[in-house]
Amino acid sequence: MEKKQKRGSFTGSLGFVLAAAGSAVGLGNIWRFPYLAAKDGGGLFLLCYLVLALTFGFTLLTTEIAIGRKTQQSPLTAYQRLHPKWGWIGVVASVIPVLILPYYSVIGGWVLKYLSVYLTGQGAAAAVDGYFNGFITGGVSPVVWFVVYLLASGLVVYKGVEKGIEKFSKVLMPALLFLILGIAVFSLTLRHGEGDAARTGLEGFRIYLIPDFSGMTLGRFFTVLMDAMGQLFYSISVAMGIMITYGSYVKKETNLVKSVNQIEIFDTVVAFLAGMMIIPAVYTFMGTEGMATGPSLMFKALPKVFAAMGPVGGVVGIVFFLTVAFAALTSSVSIMEAIVSCAMDKFGISRKKATVATTALALVMGLVVCMGYNAFYFELILPNDTVAQILDILDYVSNYLLMPVVAIATCLLIGWVVKPKTVVDEVTLGGVRFGRKRLYEIMVKYVTPVLLVVLLLQSLGLFNGIQ
Repeated sequence: MEKKQKRGSFTGSLGFVLAAAGSAVGLGNIWRFPYLAAKDGGGLFLLCYLVLALTFGFTLLTTEIAIGRKTQQSPLTAYQRLHPKWGWIGVVASVIPVLILPYYSVIGGWVLKYLSVYLTGQGAAAAVDGYFNGFITGGVSPVVWFVVYLLASGLVVYKGVEKGIEKFSKVLMPALLFLILGIAVFSLTLRHGEGDAARTGLEGFRIYLIPDFSGMTLGRFFTVLMDAMGQLFYSISVAMGIMITYGSYVKKETNLVKSVNQIEIFDTVVAFLAGMMIIPAVYTFMGTEGMATGPSLMFKALPKVFAAMGPVGGVVGIVFFLTVAFAALTSSVSIMEAIVSCAMDKFGISRKKATVATTALALVMGLVVCMGYNAFYFELILPNDTVAQILDILDYVSNYLLMPVVAIATCLLIGWVVKPKTVVDEVTLGGVRFGRKRLYEIMVKYVTPVLLVVLLLQSLGLFNGIQ
């Protein structure tokens, strides 16, 4: 007979919303959102993202939180509670955070390294060409920072839901919002160059905000739409067990409609502000060429921007990487919690044992990821035409393959097997009004699964030739 462990719970809706928003607001918002917005014509990407957030994102977020609260279980056991033959979704959903946590913690270690560089007044060194590559290919330094970051995440999860995750989120999330807002406003005041050649933060903000339809083709619009959907998928922490786990800690009297709305707003505002703090600054000092630097924007382009700011750049660098560290930690805590909760619910082990085991597993896998840039270095072309090392492969398998599969299967289960009424009844518990009920039913049955299939096919490279 399996031993049941006492499950924690959030003390109220504020703790839940801040923890869930903390999970959603991570490296995906601070790092990935701005470079995709820059790549995809600024305002057009923002418009697609906003429409999808209110429809596609809302549907997946509502579904997972409702499943969690209804079953009071983590994903590994929640899906089986809904329907015995669909328990396999929970197994796949539980594998995803196991794959994500190690490489996410490695990137988190990079952030801590850069924070330490700016704190010690060495920001100019980080702006030199080759600094980032020299760091990640080093033998010891990346491992040390990865271990520090992983242990920090483990400590929060070890302390539990109320004393760890909720308390941590209530402090960090307001601080994170304050820091992002401060840098975003500062970015708008920047100016570089003289006379007609001068560039300003406000000009960069206009490029970010106003849709660019020049040279627009059906193929390019499709790419922007899929980028926005992929970013949203990545950004709101769905299909990786997190929102089901957090939903299982929510009390029955909590208004889920209100909570989902607040999480949506918080996540979208932070993503927008992240673009606002990065794109105007990069444009001011590096022009449109700097905005095209892609995934390396945070670790290669921004240190050059901070260096170009002069003495104030060192201070801005500290605040920026502190902000990113906060965002990354709130997300990695939620990723680890999803794994720990699954272990507790399925195998009946204590939180402390589950946390130690999860940290140990992530440590071993993370060491392999770190060595993927030196001892285990190789290059592999993925189906989406990107060149990958070990970190990229884990990211591709988890985010681009398994997550769409879990989300598609979840929509089929809720939309066609147990029916949308399962979620609607949980959301409207206690007489709560579900204003977007009809939209939810249409989205979960028809629109969302179709969009997810298209996203999965794009990840497999089936649309690579579209112009």
